[in-house]
Amino acid sequence: MGKVVVFRSTARRDESWAVEARTGRETCIASIYATRAAAEADCVWRNQQVTAYRAFLERNAVAVPQYSIRPYRRADLPRAWRPLPALGFLHGQCHS
Repeated sequence: MGKVVVFRSTARRDESWAVEARTGRETCIASIYATRAAAEADCVWRNQQVTAYRAFLERNAVAVPQYSIRPYRRADLPRAWRPLPALGFLHGQCHS
């Protein structure tokens, strides 16, 4: 008789990791990654970019974005979604 082996997945197949940009009440998906580690690395990089430009943002009264990561399903992305450059919100490029 054969042996049944159960494989457990830590994430659903359609689930990815999203880097979110929050400015005030607005939240948008900046980028999508297959692994949490890749999303965390991008989140750290984006936060470094914001830190580097913080004085400029505050001087020009631009809301400073806060980046975080969360699980996200690719199916939930809007059809016209495109990745957001680190400072893309300055040019109104945020896609919800």
